[in-house]
Amino acid sequence: MASTILKRAITNHLSSSSSTTSRLILLRAHASEAQAQQVTPKASSTTSLKKFQIYRWNPDTPSKPELKEYEINLKECGPMVLDALIKIKNDIDPSLTFRRSCREGICGSCAMNIDGCNGLACLTKIPSEDSNTTITPLPHMFVIKDLVVDMTNFYNQYKSIEPWLKRKNPPEEKGKEILQSKKDRAKLDGMYECILCACCSTSCPSYWWNPESYLGPAALLHANR
Repeated sequence: MASTILKRAITNHLSSSSSTTSRLILLRAHASEAQAQQVTPKASSTTSLKKFQIYRWNPDTPSKPELKEYEINLKECGPMVLDALIKIKNDIDPSLTFRRSCREGICGSCAMNIDGCNGLACLTKIPSEDSNTTITPLPHMFVIKDLVVDMTNFYNQYKSIEPWLKRKNPPEEKGKEILQSKKDRAKLDGMYECILCACCSTSCPSYWWNPESYLGPAALLHANR
């Protein structure tokens, strides 16, 4: 827009003056516009490749576990680690096995070890670094297949604490609703949020060494509740 106005002004000036200086100014204006038109923006990359190393073990073909490498385009999946796993399973390797359900951090199904830290795959963002992301099962648990671990002992420990309400005194009236006060409700803060994903228990060395006798932080939290 500005260059067009400038050219018109110079052209009008040339109509009233044929000086050499004016002609040079007009030629320079045309040259600058031509150079600007030749400049093209650098094309942005259409791919954003990321490599994942995922623990693989199949009980049907017993062999040593291995870390298998997969590469995906992050622009073709969501931002979370679970999105990457689903992308790999759907488009690359349908034999990849892992648990998932709610995808909102509520059920705890997709608990696994991601780059050395236990967490939920649905809440863990894919690392932006160029280095590979390593995904393994929850540590010190019996592996059923790939990223799926046996939670039997964990749930038996939870069951052993009898995690349900027990009244010390019978209700005054049979069938009467027992209301919870705000004060009593506030006492549960920090305890009711546990979703039994086992991330904390499988991060605990004491639980690793004595899983048959030590209940672990998850079960003890519910016992305290």
